[in-house]
Amino acid sequence: MMSVNERIEQLRKLMSDKNIDIYYVPNEDDHLSAEYTADFFKCKSWLSGFSGESGCVIVTKDFAGLWTDGRFFTQAEKELKGTCVTLMKMGQKGVPTPMQYLIEHTPEYGVLGFDGKVVSAKQAKNLCEALEKKHGKLYVEEDLVGEIWGADRPSLPSEKVFEHDLEYVGESVENKVNRVREVMKTQRADAFVLTSLEDPCWLLNIRGNDIECTPVAYAFAMVLNEGVVYYIKDEKLSREVKEYFAKENITVKPYEALVDDLKKMNNQIIMADLNGLNAYLFSNIDKSNQLIDTKSPIELFRAVKNSVEIKNTKNAHIKDGVAVTKFVYWLKHQVGKIEMSEMIAQDYLYALREAQDLYMEPSFPTISAYRGNAAMMHYSATEESNATVYPEGFLLVDSGGTYKDGTTDITRTISLGKLTEDEKKYYTLVLKGHISLNTAVFLNGTTGQNLDILARKPLWDLNVNYQCGTGHGVGHVLGVHEGPHGIRPGNPRNGEAAVFEEGMIVTNEPGVYIPDQLGIRIENELLVVKDIENYYGQWFRFEQLTFAPYDRDAIDISYLDDQELRYLNAYHKEVYEKISPFLNEEEKSWLAKETAEFVR
Repeated sequence: MMSVNERIEQLRKLMSDKNIDIYYVPNEDDHLSAEYTADFFKCKSWLSGFSGESGCVIVTKDFAGLWTDGRFFTQAEKELKGTCVTLMKMGQKGVPTPMQYLIEHTPEYGVLGFDGKVVSAKQAKNLCEALEKKHGKLYVEEDLVGEIWGADRPSLPSEKVFEHDLEYVGESVENKVNRVREVMKTQRADAFVLTSLEDPCWLLNIRGNDIECTPVAYAFAMVLNEGVVYYIKDEKLSREVKEYFAKENITVKPYEALVDDLKKMNNQIIMADLNGLNAYLFSNIDKSNQLIDTKSPIELFRAVKNSVEIKNTKNAHIKDGVAVTKFVYWLKHQVGKIEMSEMIAQDYLYALREAQDLYMEPSFPTISAYRGNAAMMHYSATEESNATVYPEGFLLVDSGGTYKDGTTDITRTISLGKLTEDEKKYYTLVLKGHISLNTAVFLNGTTGQNLDILARKPLWDLNVNYQCGTGHGVGHVLGVHEGPHGIRPGNPRNGEAAVFEEGMIVTNEPGVYIPDQLGIRIENELLVVKDIENYYGQWFRFEQLTFAPYDRDAIDISYLDDQELRYLNAYHKEVYEKISPFLNEEEKSWLAKETAEFVR
């Protein structure tokens, strides 16, 4: 097996053979999925050795760099150690963006290369325009990393798609298509190209199994004024699904047929998101067509859950809370008595979720991180890194489940024994920020950028920060991370966050991460609901969806004011009421103590 350095050298040899000066390897797949992809598309990770699900690699004749964000700095430093790949910490002082680096380091009359199927049309267009000033050009016809990877590269997934019943989604395909066509009418569009993996699944009430922990299928779709076309490999369709599509008047074509259909279109008005349409597909659209670059309206449709989705999601969270509560009980009672490691703990939690009704799969790979490993925000225990867990310090467990009725995401940082005063202080300050955001009341027009400081202030008061957002949207039996809304700092590089609307779901997950020492994160999911309407306008607040106890042993109530203490006691009371009916007597007795009222 080739080492990372040997892979880089093989790439440089191919670059030299094809007169390419600089080569760009993003994290995306053919649908520009921003985070999770099938193993076939993990060229960035294979080339660099960095396993995190964010970032890109850039290679020149004498430099190889990995760009990633603050969630992965500690992980990347460990995984890149001993390789020729330099970590480029995105967002840090003096570090150019990948696009800036590509433009600056393409020489006069030089060539910048990448696989055109995994780079967006907008990005390619911007790079092309920037390189024109240097008389440079793009080389996008081949996937050079795939050529080096060769026969060892994983196959494209071939899992079957399946219908997701109306009882879980609450809206017919016909109604959803009509909603999309209403948006198309405003643009006088003849066609709307769906490129994200989630959009066709939502539109057609189907799900797949092509990406680990994300129930989507590799497929495109196109909505026309008359008809809907779904592009997917035939091997992925069962007889039942074919009959379902026929009943819903959906035309099915091979996955590769989208490019042929785009080539045939002339003098049409086509809606597409140029950040989601890959450069290869874009290059095959005839210039006689008018292309309207717009965000997919389905992204917002997906984000605002209907009453059926909300009811189902609440049910999923009760089941999930039972699994997590049973896990915390087991962990606290077994640590120090049986063999315990990060992977043993995560596997026990997987089993508890699998026992719940309508469970499908994890909503993302569980993060089970002991002590210093938890400082790596997206750490994943492996056979090599798997730490033994002792009855002391913290175990951070960030996990979630995909059920047929909903998707969950929860983090609990669990004390396993004696804690230092600093550990208790940091835990309680994270909880303090978490409560502040949970209890926010806000006016119509508010975005997550407006609210982010509520979660950070207790830590900022100590000049401590966490280098990631505070919350993200959650899909309904789709991706655990979805937009367009979220909670993050109002930093221009992050772009505009969407305005909160009734029915949106967002996470609340502040944290503290001290490299090689500890990581603390507390995460609940919140539902945006209407509050009062008065002279100032419509007010909103958050309703709790997540129910599992915070860690009583880690809370120092001297850091909490009376209002925060009242919230904590009220939340724990609700946790006991909702979760205890599903516990055995020993677990129920423990939960009663864990959620007992705090008194000064």
